[in-house]
Amino acid sequence: MSEARWAVDVDRDEIAKAGIVDEGARELGDGEIEVRLDEFAMTANNVTYAALGHPVGLFGNGKGYWDFFSGDGAGRLPVWGFATVTRSRVEGLDPGELLYGYFPLASHAVLTPDRVGPAGFTDQTAHRLDMPAVYNQYQRVAALGDYAEADREWWPVFRPLYLTGWLIADQFEDEGDYGAEQVIVASASAKTAISFAHAMRERAQRPRMIGLTSERGRAFLEATGLYDELVLYDTISDIDASVPSAFVDVAGNSTVTGAVHEHLGDALRFSLVVGKAHWDATGEGGKRWPAVGFFAPGRIQKRSQDWGAGGFRERVAAAWTNFLGDARKLFHIDKRMGPDAALAAYREAVAGKADPRAGVIVAL
Repeated sequence: MSEARWAVDVDRDEIAKAGIVDEGARELGDGEIEVRLDEFAMTANNVTYAALGHPVGLFGNGKGYWDFFSGDGAGRLPVWGFATVTRSRVEGLDPGELLYGYFPLASHAVLTPDRVGPAGFTDQTAHRLDMPAVYNQYQRVAALGDYAEADREWWPVFRPLYLTGWLIADQFEDEGDYGAEQVIVASASAKTAISFAHAMRERAQRPRMIGLTSERGRAFLEATGLYDELVLYDTISDIDASVPSAFVDVAGNSTVTGAVHEHLGDALRFSLVVGKAHWDATGEGGKRWPAVGFFAPGRIQKRSQDWGAGGFRERVAAAWTNFLGDARKLFHIDKRMGPDAALAAYREAVAGKADPRAGVIVAL
């Protein structure tokens, strides 16, 4: 128990403020394990977690993303990654076991496994019991059917984001694209947006895809070939407002949202809020525009019921394998080391300075 332990604390109200704090080890109780975070991804998705840390009605239970790991103290940012069991008081989970899942941005975490089986377990730590189940599930890497060691660094970066994008595309197809003939995607270079556009491209018939981006992201998006048209944020008025449209908002920028809604007017048939990559953007007068929030756990539950858990996993695995081949051509892994790199990666993401071509992985 002499191994150094630390965590990144984030100010719950001013998420750009963060710092490294020392953590002490504690004795495990019966039914608990300790894991050491080996590596994790830092993306715009993590910024959304911080921006929606306080309860905003997303989970329907008066909780937000801070409630996964933070307790009553500073914010502990959730991250996706791999961790190794270091200590265990749970039968069937031994030190050295490699896990994939949702962890706090810290060197170590204590979990309370329930329903331990060949594939993994569910964390039943008391304050997580009423949180969406998908975030509480931990998978044994040895049992992941669509995992390959060569893909390890791509999993934390893209697996959760691709799943979200794929689920959005599935919902659009399921709903007849809401009658839209064109889909406008804000923050089109975000990895969730890229994943959505890729999944839409795989359809035989689909609406025209329009990516909203900055000048900084345009060259990268042109190279992907995933969008039929690219529009800069200051030229939204160039979008054809006579065509039935849908809006997928990964940016969460109320100024951009307002411009899209006002320009398209009655042609906008559906507006979906997915993320908050532009967390610090404010719109005139704070006006709220009619939109529906996308909640991936709810969609997972629906499709698991429709197709069965096995059928759902098979579809995701096939789509994921297809996506990985293209992802390797479009992106590169930017691997960093240590707690200082973890803090720097978070600050970079919050400041919106991350390279859209890079998948940032921090190894600890």
